[in-house]
Amino acid sequence: IIKEMFSDYGIEIISSKKDGDAISKGDVLLELEGNARKILLLERTALNLLMRMSGVATITNRIVKKVHDVNPKIRVAGTRKTAPALQKYDKLAISIGGGDPHRSALDDMILIKDNHIAVVDSVKKALELAKENNSFSKKIEIEVESTEDAIIACENGADIVMFDNMSPDEAQDTLNALEENDLRKDVLIEISGGITEDNILDYAPLDVDIISLGSITHQASSLNFSLDMD
Repeated sequence: IIKEMFSDYGIEIISSKKDGDAISKGDVLLELEGNARKILLLERTALNLLMRMSGVATITNRIVKKVHDVNPKIRVAGTRKTAPALQKYDKLAISIGGGDPHRSALDDMILIKDNHIAVVDSVKKALELAKENNSFSKKIEIEVESTEDAIIACENGADIVMFDNMSPDEAQDTLNALEENDLRKDVLIEISGGITEDNILDYAPLDVDIISLGSITHQASSLNFSLDMD
């Protein structure tokens, strides 16, 4: 993205790192040649975006490696808690870091949240309404906060069941109940809510498909880059 930005202004790219490359302090990421006025015009925008995306990719990559050391089958996903106007770049940075970008827009799938359930007063009714108003091509995901609701969701056709703000022990008990009722075969299980880099390894041993966390975008620290003219 940064290379394209400079190229559009006629700046020649002499050399560059690739997306996903590991970097160390003092590395040269990009060498440019061209009109100094144009380079300086783009400097701050390019650096801000590069630092932001590299920060998101770095924390994502670090968390993915930690989780996969324990459980290589789990997908580590982001959420829609992205920086205003930067969602496209935050999602791409998650992918570059080895994570799953999850949804980008509300119409990517149907996600039934706690407030939706509260409006219709039951998990079953929420799923029925979603199916009535949904194309076959879109998956339906629903948030649940209890073992009972997880069972109801699986029995009533949810494609993805998200354990919302469950502790590791609560999640394990719910997984056991789904196994005992033979409800795991056609359902993906996602865990989300209150998960950070500090506690994600408490969830990594669980037999789930996805762990999603907003902290890889809303708590990411930008890396520190600078542009030096020669």
